[in-house]
Amino acid sequence: MFASMIRAWMPPTLIALCGSIVAAWLLVSGRVVFGAVLLVVYLALAVAVSPLIFPRSVDSAEARRRAEEDGRPVVYWRPGCAYCMRLRVSLGRRARRAHWVNIWRDPDAAAIVREVNDGNETVPTVVLAGRPHTNPDPAWLREQLRSLV
Repeated sequence: MFASMIRAWMPPTLIALCGSIVAAWLLVSGRVVFGAVLLVVYLALAVAVSPLIFPRSVDSAEARRRAEEDGRPVVYWRPGCAYCMRLRVSLGRRARRAHWVNIWRDPDAAAIVREVNDGNETVPTVVLAGRPHTNPDPAWLREQLRSLV
């Protein structure tokens, strides 16, 4: 669990650190405005690739149980995945209607994703009504979530 948390936070931490170093260099060299703007951009990017923008993850067993009860999709994702981020951002507030499972925190979830993707941990993988959909079109999932109101 601890190792997966470190792995999830490594990219945003490195982005924030690199941005801070570059911004500090610019500030010291007298380019204050450019340094400040660059720092804000790097920090925003760090937040965007962090686990913070995703709804709270549950484990795979709990997500499947909830999905059976309410018919909502299970979205398997991992931090730092650009396609997961694209899906999450495009869903907006509707993202909370799905059950999100971080495959880096749940070995069973990673195994499920590998099983439906020919041994690959391809995410996002969405399971809706028992059928897996690998890297689905965000508009399609938005429509599915809209119909679950």
